[in-house]
Amino acid sequence: MARFDKKVAIVTGAASGIGKEIALRFAAEGGIPVIADLNLDAANATAAEIKGKGGDAFAVAMNVVDEDAVNKGVADVMNKYGRIDVLVSNAGIQIVKPVVDFAFADWKKLLSIHLDGAFLTTKACLKHMYAAKSGSVVYMGSVHSKEASQLKAPYVTAKHGLIGLCKVVAKEGAAFNVRANVVCPGFVRTPLVDKQIPEQAKELGISEEDVVKHVMLKDTVDGEFTTTDDVADCVLFFAGARSNALTGQSIVVSHGWFMQ
Repeated sequence: MARFDKKVAIVTGAASGIGKEIALRFAAEGGIPVIADLNLDAANATAAEIKGKGGDAFAVAMNVVDEDAVNKGVADVMNKYGRIDVLVSNAGIQIVKPVVDFAFADWKKLLSIHLDGAFLTTKACLKHMYAAKSGSVVYMGSVHSKEASQLKAPYVTAKHGLIGLCKVVAKEGAAFNVRANVVCPGFVRTPLVDKQIPEQAKELGISEEDVVKHVMLKDTVDGEFTTTDDVADCVLFFAGARSNALTGQSIVVSHGWFMQ
């Protein structure tokens, strides 16, 4: 039997990047990923890709900061499959500016997507996990859940906050056999990171090559980017853990950047 045979996982922000890789990997191991994304066309395309390989998947439009949209998406999943085994809270954005230039509206937008989105999706899924007496919540943190970098005040704040939310969910969920953990990647070469390279080069007054070598990868042991596959490995490890001992934890996958 495949590790995730017929289990249902809601993955937010799963139409591209890290989220898409998690969904593809979950399906490859027998699970049914729910592609929850703002971009329904892209979500449908990812679901179709999975179905084309013989798997099952379901696309739902979901704005993670809209409580009604989150509740509707979760309800649609329950109506279709009758279960939610895993939530991967992955949706996120990035905005880079020094604190003195950071617009308050951008601060609130970033915190809302990362923290409010994690809270709303967790709340909506937990009642079904509690009823089933089983479930796993995996938050997409970052090395910035442990460490700080210039130009990323709200992102660092939000990623630190996910650690706190995870610990509370782990304690509250224990009575219902629900675990919660955080995966903390280093820099992954996704469109989100590609967009940051010229932005940081401009803000720091250095070349894009120097941003990659001396900012993004300077603290790794080998000067390598983390891959979407690396991150998916860790997410599936947490999601598929058979022991309730593994809860309230975070794992850093970053080529040695920030060693615990």
